[in-house]
Amino acid sequence: MRDDADATTKNILSGAEGIKEVNDHVLILPAQGNALAVKAREGLVLVDSGPGRGATKKMMAALREWSDLPVRAICYSHGHVGYNDGVRMWVDAAAERGEAAPMLIAQENCIRRYNRYRETGGLQHALNTMQFPQFDMADSRALIVNPTVTFREHMVLDTGSPRIELIAAPSETDDVLSLWLPEDRILYAGAAFPGTTIPNVGTPLRTLRLTIRWAETLEKLAALKPAVLIQEFGRVIEGEQAVADRLLGSAEALRWIRREVVERMNRGMSDLEIIHDIDYPDHLFDQSWMRERYGARDYIVRDMFREENGWWDRNPTTLHPAHPDDAGRAVLEAIGDPQTVLAKARSLAEAGDAQLALHVIDLLALAPGSDPAVVEAQKLKAEICRTRAGEVAPYVSKALYESSARLLEKGKRRWSEREELQAAAE
Repeated sequence: MRDDADATTKNILSGAEGIKEVNDHVLILPAQGNALAVKAREGLVLVDSGPGRGATKKMMAALREWSDLPVRAICYSHGHVGYNDGVRMWVDAAAERGEAAPMLIAQENCIRRYNRYRETGGLQHALNTMQFPQFDMADSRALIVNPTVTFREHMVLDTGSPRIELIAAPSETDDVLSLWLPEDRILYAGAAFPGTTIPNVGTPLRTLRLTIRWAETLEKLAALKPAVLIQEFGRVIEGEQAVADRLLGSAEALRWIRREVVERMNRGMSDLEIIHDIDYPDHLFDQSWMRERYGARDYIVRDMFREENGWWDRNPTTLHPAHPDDAGRAVLEAIGDPQTVLAKARSLAEAGDAQLALHVIDLLALAPGSDPAVVEAQKLKAEICRTRAGEVAPYVSKALYESSARLLEKGKRRWSEREELQAAAE
């Protein structure tokens, strides 16, 4: 990623605390989210190496101002790219200091995830390019370093006092780990508790995140009765009740959505019908940690629906569809006067209903070829996408509208037409 990336996006991905000493042996470091350093008798334990380059160099400098002890271990908070792209820099730094390479510790599912990322490198690049259009995305495969030590459910590090425990915390991914300091009652929740957003279950481009599994993890972490919660992105939360409110409140909200979705699925409703039928109670969702800043309630509903249903959207047209070009061409031929579609889409957009405008403009914008009306429709669709980006709250939705607009402005209708993505796949 570029160091000069868009400020809004950097804020989404950055920890809120910067460099913060929690006590004399716990330090928060700025990385992709809040990274952590724990000073133990046998050396330092890190959670996450940072995204590499300048960001990881700043982490190293801040750590060395705080302690000169060797880094004994780097724990991977989870396997998403970016969080540990800087591992090799830490390993090289240890060698330069004449120290043994740190153990690289992760929950055991991380290796399976990394193998999948290597296999689907072109896809991962495409997904990241869509979700983070402000960044110049690199091929993540070259930065992946497998952990050298893994655990399944629980691990106690042999670094001496204070006692450091690693706990499997499946949530955003199945390889999330949380770090627990029982003597201090400090919990580093990592990706299990983002802190500034509703849990990002069902984010549009990723695999299933299993809502109730995430709720169970939050309940398990709350049962530790932590007095201090270090969130993935937000500020440190202090006080046992304040921590419990966030962990258990989030779990309760996720379970509430599950009940509401299941009740409607049992009545035969589709995911889109369910999205527009649910009313969310303020006592669960009008909370600072449940804001639709990165995740969204609609995402969660659709993820739950995917857990229990196949891919079919209930429209018989989509069961065995024609090629998109053939379908688009047939619709274009059936329209008659394309100016009617363009005029209606513009009218809806100008009236403040950009979403309906998108539904209408697709009658033209999905057609192949260089027909002037089709080209005009694609340009109008790009404009409407940018309007929608300003209307919705979740960052991911904003990003996907923006990246779609950029695609259309380049005269492309599908991501498979992007030359740079084709090159990345090769």
